[in-house]
Order: sequence, then C-alpha cells, then structure tokens
Amino acid sequence: MNTLRRIRYLALAAVPLVLCPLACTSRAVRSAPEIVCGTRIDPALTHLLVTSTEEFHEFNRVDREEAITAPCVLLAGREPVLEFQFSWDEVAADLMYLATGNGTVSHVNQPRSSNLAAKAIVGTDGSIATAPCKTKRGNYFTLTLQIPGIKFMDQSHRKDIEKFMRAYFPATVETLGCS
Repeated sequence: MNTLRRIRYLALAAVPLVLCPLACTSRAVRSAPEIVCGTRIDPALTHLLVTSTEEFHEFNRVDREEAITAPCVLLAGREPVLEFQFSWDEVAADLMYLATGNGTVSHVNQPRSSNLAAKAIVGTDGSIATAPCKTKRGNYFTLTLQIPGIKFMDQSHRKDIEKFMRAYFPATVETLGCS
C-alpha cells in the first residue's frame, strides 16, 4: 500500500514536469498584419518571409501624399523583420547599382533580374522594383525590401521573396495615386 501511494505521488508530481516544458516554451505564432506599410497584403504571403511569436507593429515614415523618400519597418517585438524603402525620383533607378552598392539602404545579396515589375531584381535577402509613377516628387517609384533575418548564404527564400513582391509591389503602386 505504501508503495502504491509513493508511485501515485511521484506520478502526480511528474505530470507538471512533463507538461510545463511543452506549455511554457511553445508560444503561438502571431498572425501577420493584413496591412503592411499602408499596403493591403495577404498575411500568408508575409508569413512566407517571417513568422514570429512576438506582436507585429511598424515604424512608418512614408507620406504617400508628399511622395518623400522614407523608410517603413515591420517589427516583431523589437526586432526588424521586413525593412522597406519607398523612393520617388525623376529618373528610373539603376537597380543593380542600388543592390550591389556599399550602402545599407538598398543592399540586396546575390541580385538577379526578375519580371515581377517593369524593372525588378530579387536577391537572397530582399528585392528592389521600380515602375513609372508620375507624382509631384518624380516620375518613378522604387521600392526596396530587405529582410534582415535571412542569413547571407541562405538561398531558400528567393522564390518566397519574389512571390511576396509580385503581390506587394503592384498593390503599393496602386496606393500612390500615380498619373
């Protein structure tokens, strides 16, 4: 009888020890927002590029009315997960120059041309696309996407980046009021 009582107490004590690591460490993946930097996008496309257990929010300096070049960053908790640069200019940007330059604003690793927009490149950790868009600040709109969480040599996200930008870039251009 004494042995059965000990086994029962040990079993009762073991249950929380077994369940706690499962419950305590598995946090639910947060839903990606439906609007990212002012553009409606299917959250499933965003989840191709980033998932997080942290809450998503953004830092946005983009003013579509004024068409002033500015950043917008989607954060998960305190970590930037998608970094965008919205840019308006008089002439079409040289995308390969932007992608391979020494600056951090538009650098994209291993860029390749893509047909996702009038002119576009897709790399292993981001993309740059440009299209005619006449506004009071210029004749062309260029959007840079950088994904800081992707490692330099990781080749596995290029198709997901292109799929995201195929939806995001034209949807963004529609929000700009180009003439």
